[in-house]
Amino acid sequence: MAEVGTTVDLRNRRLGLSAGERIRVLLIEDDPGDAFLVQELLAEADAPFDVQVAQTMREARPLLREVHCVLLDLGLPDASGLDGLRQVLQDAGRVAVCVLTGLEDEHLGTAAVAEGAQDYLVKGTVDGTGLSRAVRYAVERKRADEQARLLRESELRQAESARLERGLLPKPIMAGVEADLWSIYRPGRDRGLLGGDFFDAIGADGTHLHLLIGDVCGHGVDEAPLGVALRVAWRALVLAGVPEDHILDSLEQVLVSERRSDELFATVAVATVNLAEGTARIRLAGHPPPIVIAGDRVEPCAVRPGLVLGVMPGVPRPATEIRLGDPGWQLLLYTDGLIEGGAAPDAPGGERLGIEGIVEVLRDRGGALPRDLPAWLAAQAEGHNGGPLSDDIAVLLLDPRSTA
Repeated sequence: MAEVGTTVDLRNRRLGLSAGERIRVLLIEDDPGDAFLVQELLAEADAPFDVQVAQTMREARPLLREVHCVLLDLGLPDASGLDGLRQVLQDAGRVAVCVLTGLEDEHLGTAAVAEGAQDYLVKGTVDGTGLSRAVRYAVERKRADEQARLLRESELRQAESARLERGLLPKPIMAGVEADLWSIYRPGRDRGLLGGDFFDAIGADGTHLHLLIGDVCGHGVDEAPLGVALRVAWRALVLAGVPEDHILDSLEQVLVSERRSDELFATVAVATVNLAEGTARIRLAGHPPPIVIAGDRVEPCAVRPGLVLGVMPGVPRPATEIRLGDPGWQLLLYTDGLIEGGAAPDAPGGERLGIEGIVEVLRDRGGALPRDLPAWLAAQAEGHNGGPLSDDIAVLLLDPRSTA
């Protein structure tokens, strides 16, 4: 008996039922003789079914959502032919349906399957075992159809979200600027395209380039739209010619008004680079400083730190003027996801990479081309971490030389 019970439980699991749960069947049949015969056939097969009988569609309608399978006669007094099937599918679309036809109406059975029924049976041609098997098959097929439908809907939603997120990724404005901008963006959340990190770049008068990089705390679906809002707001402010001294204050106003929680804050670095003179005005709001790369010289910019956005609105964040060096320099901006990862378990020290660590990595960059450097850096950080980084990563490399 234990073996029989185990077999039933296995069947139930395949049908999406809990252990010991019986299959609830609603027989919609107006002929008492046929209804009795169906019940006897199921009893003969010793199937774990609980059968309810309704003689009309009106009587059956309140019961439709309480069963796993409907055995439907296509000759009801208040729903004849395929009209009855359509009513059942409309009122209980997630219930399996197996239609019952006579010999002369077998074509209706085929049409019913085309309409959405899982199977059809010709009265008088099946025994108890065949009827039991047909009911189980109908329930399992309906379950499989539902899973396939849910999977398709999930894939469509993911594809729609991916298209939306892809459209929200930055498109730097570099027209007329004699420089290359290489970047990499990797959200921390699984299967996402957009995280809480953001960056952008806008060229002005062919000589100056405005740069932005930032990080909304967290890397989920709530932080991503806030990052986009800050990036778009920065772009609008720069294009409108708002003085640099007011841009971070304005971004902070956007953050405070758009965030869902007072605990959300953002770190930001903004820079205005004079390509002709090799200088940059940089402001930081809780963000790690950019790094200057000039041959063997790799060092963080000595920029005065400023408070993160969203904690104490209105706090000044003064600019620092930086000399980037002789021609051949590059400027690297990044988010803390690149430096916050811990060391791999078998690495000595077990500490986070940090700014000093990423500087040392850059000094050992060898012949890495500028266009490959952001992705190479991300790979080095993941190697130090012993696997993929959990935080978002954004890396931006400004190279005044033409390397494309």
